[in-house]
Amino acid sequence: MSASSATLSRCLASVLAGLVMTSSALALPACLEAQRKVDEANALRFQARQEARLGNHDRVCDTLDEVGDRYDDARDAFERCGEGVVAIDLRSELRGLRIAKKINRCD
Repeated sequence: MSASSATLSRCLASVLAGLVMTSSALALPACLEAQRKVDEANALRFQARQEARLGNHDRVCDTLDEVGDRYDDARDAFERCGEGVVAIDLRSELRGLRIAKKINRCD
């Protein structure tokens, strides 16, 4: 291997490493946004349970609708940051949400 081809190989390797690090850094904000949306959805689910205990049926249904919106936003954000597996896992949360809506007669 000549000196120029070795230099070219090192240059390409450093460029590829830089691209990988850049794409990871760019994906991070979307992943943080997605996690924040999941946290918001969990807080809203807790709020819906409290509203159900108080007997405020209309507010329960409104809050559960907001939970669904947060999960949808989180799923989209996880897909944008390349975490499709987490987006798939949110489907089970959405199924649980549909069950909660049926139990509370929100549909």
